[in-house]
Amino acid sequence: MFGNGKKLWIVLALALVVVLFFSLGLHHYLTLAELKSRQAAFQQYYAAHRALSLGLYFALYVLVTALSLPGAAVMTLAGAALFGFWPALLLVSFASSIGATLAFLISRFLLRDWVQSRFGERLQALNAGIRTEGGFYLFTLRLVPIFPFFVINLLMGLTPMRTRTYYWVSQIGMLPGTAVYVNAGTQLGQIERLGGILSPGLLLSFALLGTFPLLARKAVEVVRQRRALKDFPRPKRFDYNLVVLGAGAAGLVSAYIATAVKARVALIEKDQMGGDCLHTGCVPSKALIRSARMLAYSRRAEEFGLRGGAAAVDFARVMERVREVVKKVEPHDSVERYTALGVDCIKGAARISSPYAVEVAGRTLTTRSIIVATGAEPIVPSIPGLDQVDYLTSTSLWQLRDLPQRLLVLGGGPIGCELTQAFARFGSEVTQVDMAPRLLMREDPEVAAFLRTRFESEGVRVLTNHAAKEVRVEEGENILMCEHQGQTVAVPFDAILVAVGRRARTTGFGLEELGVRLSEGGTLDADPFLRTNFPNIFCAGDVAGSYQFTHIAAHQAWYAAINALFGDFRKFRADDRLIPWCTFTDPEVARVGLSESEARQRNIPHEVTRFALAELDRAIAEGEEHGWVKILTPPGKDQILGVTIVGHHAGDLLAEYILAMKHGLGLNKIFATIHPYPTLAEANKLAAGEWKKAHAPKKLLKWVEKYHAWRRG
Repeated sequence: MFGNGKKLWIVLALALVVVLFFSLGLHHYLTLAELKSRQAAFQQYYAAHRALSLGLYFALYVLVTALSLPGAAVMTLAGAALFGFWPALLLVSFASSIGATLAFLISRFLLRDWVQSRFGERLQALNAGIRTEGGFYLFTLRLVPIFPFFVINLLMGLTPMRTRTYYWVSQIGMLPGTAVYVNAGTQLGQIERLGGILSPGLLLSFALLGTFPLLARKAVEVVRQRRALKDFPRPKRFDYNLVVLGAGAAGLVSAYIATAVKARVALIEKDQMGGDCLHTGCVPSKALIRSARMLAYSRRAEEFGLRGGAAAVDFARVMERVREVVKKVEPHDSVERYTALGVDCIKGAARISSPYAVEVAGRTLTTRSIIVATGAEPIVPSIPGLDQVDYLTSTSLWQLRDLPQRLLVLGGGPIGCELTQAFARFGSEVTQVDMAPRLLMREDPEVAAFLRTRFESEGVRVLTNHAAKEVRVEEGENILMCEHQGQTVAVPFDAILVAVGRRARTTGFGLEELGVRLSEGGTLDADPFLRTNFPNIFCAGDVAGSYQFTHIAAHQAWYAAINALFGDFRKFRADDRLIPWCTFTDPEVARVGLSESEARQRNIPHEVTRFALAELDRAIAEGEEHGWVKILTPPGKDQILGVTIVGHHAGDLLAEYILAMKHGLGLNKIFATIHPYPTLAEANKLAAGEWKKAHAPKKLLKWVEKYHAWRRG
């Protein structure tokens, strides 16, 4: 905690000062009774040495406040009794603010790094709030004297608040309370106890005064809203409470929530209900992966005691099954279902003409709020010559009916990895090219290495650290020219799948003309309540942030819809502290919270607990005894900081850890929970058991061993 020698010496020096203060009995001089008994002597000294008295008083007040010693209240009364109201108010105001700032800095220097490194994950939301609204928080605390000021000094020092802000807010915020105490000090003879200075009525007045910054913040917000909307006439009546653009995951959930709370809502979609997830993303890709996995199992038939050889691939039939799966899921997201729920579903290209109006299909819909949920689209890099070939993306891929003989997959992220393995299993000669040093850059290096080995064992040629430079067509053959360690590498292909990422859809429906701001990443620039710079235009899903997952889109949609409909009364910050995801390769890679690499990069103290799935009975029976469960915890504690699972059905296994982290349950709770045997989910209990074993009380067990030996005689 105080590993730095300089910090240790400062702590010892401060401790010595505090010990001397109490051991020498100096605290007895800072009591109301002592002050009243010596008031005449103090006044005589002040009359003889005015400047020295003022200087000593100021220095002592700063010291008492900086070291959080008891007696500041009595010193305030003494100053007023000696110097009068205005001189005392001036001295106490500046001395208390300077002393408080010194206490703030002492706390910061000695403790902040340790607290932030140990509890950084838990303090993220607090730190973000302090950075944006810390002045308001502090002003409220200073205005209400029921909060001990020395506690405020120490705690605020642990936060990211700027020192300058802390000083001037303290100077202003403490002034009313200081004035009350100074005024009381001018009537010192009538005060019998410190508690009598603040009557219940005065405390109530301070509490009401403490609401001032909250009211001020609300007033500022109202002014900002009016300024943003001042150029747009507000309709007297609205057609809708909410208009949602985009019927993907975020749009569907937003509309569902709005109609569930009896708001009138319109849902606009220019293409197909269900969006990318249903038609070109999650659903079709998982159907394709399922067929590929079944084919892989057929090739392992003898391993399971079966004869007959591998199944033959009918790729056209595989793709037809994919369409059948999509058709089965479509009713969940259909116009018919949402119309029955009370949503007005409108097909057409929408254009936001004002914060209160959306144009679509020759109509102008007026609305109190708008949610933009327009999703994302594949990024196509500007590689010279790429436009000469009929390249594929995760959107156009599903039109294929003939299996490419040689497929080049450009990209090593989740989409690229999933489709690489699937097409390799169907029989394509797959080459995967990525400019990054490894696959799945968000995961730990060992995960990428494991997956690469698996891919290569299935016939995939993996080329990392290869930057795509040019596509050539030479004598009817397509070639991708790459640069690798200063050398040119030629990769021939019949079809190329571009899977280098996705970008938010923010153009073509009026946002640019309206002046809706974008972030540096190209998504809509939204606050924690998912509002854009227009207070009634919200966003959710891929268009709103960097986590482009269907489950995150649905999660954000709840916040966007509730804030859009009820934000005048209560707003909710979107909770993005716990983002789980899964890459559906075989084996799957699932994660929530910190990875080991992230913990090291951020200097977060941690321990690693591993459980190999080769030790799991059900995995052995299934022939899937590969992969692991890796859990990060603080040293000596069972709190879960992050979990990575590589293995069969890893995404399903992860759910237990997501629940545990969300509700603060540790590994002891998981270990104490009965898991059915034999199941894959038992891996979670056994992993918790590994942690338990590593933290067994060894000294106690030695005594227990002696006890049992004694019992045996």
